[in-house]
Amino acid sequence: MATEIIVVTSGKGGVGKTTTSASLATGLAMAGKRVAVIDFDVGLRNLDLIMGCERRVVYDFVNVVHGESTLKQSLIRDKRYENLYVLAASQTRDKDALNAEGVEKVLDDLAADGFEYVVCDSPAGIEKGAHLAMYFADQAVVVVNPEVSSVRDSDRILGLLASKTRRAERGQDPVRQHLLLTRYNPQRVAIGEMLSVKDVEEILGIDVIGVIPESANVLTASNNGIPVIVDAQSQAGQAYSDTVARILGEERPLRFIDAPRKGFLQRVFGG
Repeated sequence: MATEIIVVTSGKGGVGKTTTSASLATGLAMAGKRVAVIDFDVGLRNLDLIMGCERRVVYDFVNVVHGESTLKQSLIRDKRYENLYVLAASQTRDKDALNAEGVEKVLDDLAADGFEYVVCDSPAGIEKGAHLAMYFADQAVVVVNPEVSSVRDSDRILGLLASKTRRAERGQDPVRQHLLLTRYNPQRVAIGEMLSVKDVEEILGIDVIGVIPESANVLTASNNGIPVIVDAQSQAGQAYSDTVARILGEERPLRFIDAPRKGFLQRVFGG
């Protein structure tokens, strides 16, 4: 198969993009795919922390783009899955350190090396790194919290994905867009504090490919350098596994989107 480039993006920060990039890349590797995940967030660099390989970063994405290291020197093989590799961002350069020619060469070299999927962890918003992350994409996973401000900011990103990509410039089929709802709390949806899955789909006009429930497991996993998808006991891990299956073409019903029904005694006594 041709290499599939997936950008994980959002309109605002703090919605769970890097957590999502790590779990999607790991999930694709768990499914037997050869995967590279790249951190485009130059200056911040936290993908390697969530992947648990921060102490093994010698060369980074910017080094490769500027010819200061080879791709082979810079890719870090995951210790859990030998078909999964991480390309970390630079902590010491500024956001203008990336350029389109260099990024394209890295992606072409990954394709030539037999990578089936490249997951691009984008910075938030519409700055240069975010534009380069989405420009070469075949698919986009737009990460949204079920809140009005997050949804509004994502609408801008969807517009850019439709018009400011290589596919758009070449008149090819558009980037396939998916919504991923994170930090979803069915109880808060039920009392009107959060938007529902249906609300978000109707506002943005594209389908949800996954719903990740609000969960303490996500933070715990990130702090331990383990993508939460590896935790098969957690609802968040299971929801990410479902999302990866859908990306690979499998049909799975959405889970964890309904508030648990109260038992008889709770209803009677208002528990």
